[in-house]
Amino acid sequence: MLAIWGLITILGMIVAIASRRVSPLIALFLFPVTACLAAGFGLKTAQFALSGLVSIAPVVAMFLFAILFFGVLTDSGTIEPFVKILLRSIGKNPVLIVPGTSLLALLLHLDGSGAVVFLVAIPTLLPLYHQLGMDRRILACAVSLAAGVNFLPWTGPTIRAAGALHTTPIALFKPLIPVQIVGLVYVFAVAIYLGRRERRRIGPTDTTLMPTSTTPVAGAAVPRVRFAGNLVLAVTVLGLVISGKVEPAIAFMLGTTLALLLNFRTVREQGAAIDRHAKAALSMCAILCSAGVFTGILKFSGMLDAMAKIAIAHIPQVLAPHIPVVLGLVAMPLSLLFDPDSFYFGILPVLAAAVQGFGLPATSVAEAALLGQMTTGFPVSPLTPATFLVTGLSEIELSTHQRFAGPFLLGASIVMTIAAVLFHVIPL
Repeated sequence: MLAIWGLITILGMIVAIASRRVSPLIALFLFPVTACLAAGFGLKTAQFALSGLVSIAPVVAMFLFAILFFGVLTDSGTIEPFVKILLRSIGKNPVLIVPGTSLLALLLHLDGSGAVVFLVAIPTLLPLYHQLGMDRRILACAVSLAAGVNFLPWTGPTIRAAGALHTTPIALFKPLIPVQIVGLVYVFAVAIYLGRRERRRIGPTDTTLMPTSTTPVAGAAVPRVRFAGNLVLAVTVLGLVISGKVEPAIAFMLGTTLALLLNFRTVREQGAAIDRHAKAALSMCAILCSAGVFTGILKFSGMLDAMAKIAIAHIPQVLAPHIPVVLGLVAMPLSLLFDPDSFYFGILPVLAAAVQGFGLPATSVAEAALLGQMTTGFPVSPLTPATFLVTGLSEIELSTHQRFAGPFLLGASIVMTIAAVLFHVIPL
């Protein structure tokens, strides 16, 4: 009976979110609480929910302060000089412009927001693409590939996967670092290929560099000492986070504190800087708290274990070890069917419990999912608003973007899945 209640909870949550009748925050809280009460757990429901909240608290704190940290650095002009130097360097050569587009998207994606990447990179480069007669589909594809492959510990999918399995984003991310490096090599290989193809298509172009009068020397937008301080601070905080020697939440709290002190002198300025990024940060944090309740109730009520046992009974033993690699191969197309909350909080915990029953680590399915589900898949998924930013800003149709960029994004997932197997991150 517990398995049935668990299934009702997951399906109800998925349908509610997909139908857009309620927000993910409401669905992730309301359905598990209602099901748990209906299953007869009474006031124990609150204990289960609280246990889930406690387990996800470090993830929530990390996300909140990561957004604030990178937001403060961006507001202070730390990234802008690098962007302008890059634009000056690529000139008007398509072979450099397309890889430069991907590199710009990677720089802009440091804060983990795909929407920011598209809102800044596409309007910045679209006039150059128009001027040279370059295919706008390539612009959309290049930024999509870079943002999709560049999943980080503080990006949405990693945060959700860690929260769903009650682990840390760094624990999921560190084994995937070499896999992501392979993915980034693929991104620039595709970018170079598309750039060469465009140069052949449009013929010789004026490769004179962009005017230099609008390109300041690095650090000119802010005092050099402050620019250097921001740069050292960013490298130090990222080093601490990736090393695992300091809890990510503490590292980003420290980084945010120092960044505010370094860049904003008065309390009013510091408060305004926090306010500028608070809405986006708090919105996601609220969803994560509801997700903590969702997974906490499923886990501590026994619903998750009950569903896993049924799944184990119906999965042939010979196929079980291949679940992670199959998931990695289909994770990108699954982005067209499941929004990130439905998949990571509804589907992933069941898959993780099932593979654990066969002796595989739960993290193997999470890491496989991160190779495509709302990472390489999000820029073409109609379930995410960012997709419509890409198409609208690039002035192309959604179907056109999906047909052109989709195969390259799927290729990235396949390449990274193969790399994950070769690096023994996920079992074959």
